Amino acid sequence: DNPHSQGNLCPRGQSGLMNTYDPDRVLTPLIRVGKRGEGKFRKASWEEALDFTASKMKEIKDKYGPEAMVFSSTHNLSQVQFENLLYAYGSPNYGTQRSLCFNAMIVANLTTYGMEEPERIYDEKLKYIILTGRNLMEAISTSETSALSHAIDRGVKVVYLDPRYTKTASKATEWLPIKPGNDLAFHLALLNTIIGEGLYNKQFVEKYTVGFDQVTQEVTKYTPEWAEPLTGIPADTIRRIAREFAAAAPNALAHNGWRTSNFVNSFQTERAITILNAIVGNWGTTLKTAGSEESAALGAPPQPAYPRVSALRLDGVPWKYPFVPLKIGVFQELRNGILAADPYQAHGWFIARQNPILSLPDRQKTLKVFSQMDFIATVDIIMNDTAWFSDVILPEASYLERYDPLLPIGDKVFLRQPVIEPQGEGKSALWIYKQLGERLGLGDYFQYKDEEDYINQQLAPLGIKVDDIKAKGYAEFSEENPVGEESAEPTWNTASGKIELYSDALTKSGFPGIPVWEEPPQPANGQYYLLTGKVAQYTQFGTQNNQLLHKYSDEPRLWMNARVASQRGLADGDWVNVTSEVGNINILLHATEAIRPDCVYMTPGFGHLSKGLTTAFGVGASDSVLHVTYTDPISGGQALSQTFVTVKKA
Repeated sequence: DNPHSQGNLCPRGQSGLMNTYDPDRVLTPLIRVGKRGEGKFRKASWEEALDFTASKMKEIKDKYGPEAMVFSSTHNLSQVQFENLLYAYGSPNYGTQRSLCFNAMIVANLTTYGMEEPERIYDEKLKYIILTGRNLMEAISTSETSALSHAIDRGVKVVYLDPRYTKTASKATEWLPIKPGNDLAFHLALLNTIIGEGLYNKQFVEKYTVGFDQVTQEVTKYTPEWAEPLTGIPADTIRRIAREFAAAAPNALAHNGWRTSNFVNSFQTERAITILNAIVGNWGTTLKTAGSEESAALGAPPQPAYPRVSALRLDGVPWKYPFVPLKIGVFQELRNGILAADPYQAHGWFIARQNPILSLPDRQKTLKVFSQMDFIATVDIIMNDTAWFSDVILPEASYLERYDPLLPIGDKVFLRQPVIEPQGEGKSALWIYKQLGERLGLGDYFQYKDEEDYINQQLAPLGIKVDDIKAKGYAEFSEENPVGEESAEPTWNTASGKIELYSDALTKSGFPGIPVWEEPPQPANGQYYLLTGKVAQYTQFGTQNNQLLHKYSDEPRLWMNARVASQRGLADGDWVNVTSEVGNINILLHATEAIRPDCVYMTPGFGHLSKGLTTAFGVGASDSVLHVTYTDPISGGQALSQTFVTVKKA
């Protein structure tokens, strides 16, 4: 009944049991006894591990101030209590994975629509989709991937832009192997054609948008002929797609993806996509306001106000990155602040369900930061690379063994509940954060007896208890406690109350108020764009040790165009050395026609340093060793594909 899954599971979900029963599970608290990164730990009781963690965090706070402690976590159901611990402790330094993934999309949507991400509609009316690097058949979002698949079955035309022939490309009507970094040129040329030929929805533009005249003036020069040499896509093809898209509107959707080209111009590309959708008037047809996963209809434990935080953040938000929301941040830039001790020196790091050593670009820089920390604590279920370099590991119960806070979606609220007893001494995040909070003298922020009491306090306004919804797994909001209804007349949370094609806020901050073209960097002769992207088996950097998924996965290799490989004297299955300006790795070669000649590709999440992962250790290589840190000055997004590499026989 959950709209995210609709009763189906992707390969990661199908294999989730193996995460719970992973023979490498951390089942007791561990405290480091050897050198950091040596992998020597001793077992500890929860009391000792929590006392040790709290004492170190208190020591840092008392000696250097709460800002000297960094907190980071990947978005999850228990995030509300992770943030509760962070804000109660008083640190401004909050790192999430979003700047590595979809900051450009979020900030572009906030700038244009005043919301993080509109809901995309794949109903029977949909006729045409443009996907820009959104590999939905492998980077699976269960409900949306299913919706796209059914749309394809119904005959919806799918135009897919990607330098690599992915599984999504194989299902698309048309695959355009665009040159990396030039997605923006393609979309500017679409705007040029649609506006220049008067194919836009004049009534919608006039009533619901601001800034159309500025956009019109800017895109006049971005003709399909101008875009052809930049993108590698014929001008006639670009013009045809523009006309087809406009003809299908409002039943057309330009999907704004997550990362598009993965260059520093991804923000402007995302902006161009939002403008493309707006001018064809598809709001309410293929796009609408997304439902919130936070609901005023739910209760919460009482707590005092958080302490006032006056210290600047180490990642530069908002003083350096004014458009990046505080709850998202610019994760990769935290390290520069730490290494430079600017505006102060950090001394501790508290990490939950996250693996910065493997996920952040330029792994050597992250390891250098870790070597400077006085204290590092990790909450996780396995000995990932970050846990391997930590001082204490607090073992969490797996998702099959614990309660998490409720998840409101639409007119229902869903319950995650344990279906088996926790193995070993694994504990829920709700329990761990409460125990730490009490030891830190922050007990007033954690006024719940246990996990069920916390959920009962959430359910109190609905007049029900957790026992009432265990069997069904969810509760529906009643008429007395309704969720907000969407207005019949569309509204946007922007300064103008309309869709802002031109952003006055961007202009006042010294950035272009409309998307403008800037030539992206290109690899030198003998270098290649390093592409990265997801596959269906792996959740970010978290499931590579899953034995079931490992069993049915080939060892990750470096994709290289077969003709280019042959010209360089390389053959499929050769060991090759790949070098960037920050690192080098050895990896097996996959010679294939399914990638542009100027690109190579690596699957992320491999090349583990932790010997505590006996299934994943020694498998593949880490793309994070190679990635150079490039941060978009507007959205704070990491430009992963802006790394260029050389390839030679190892």
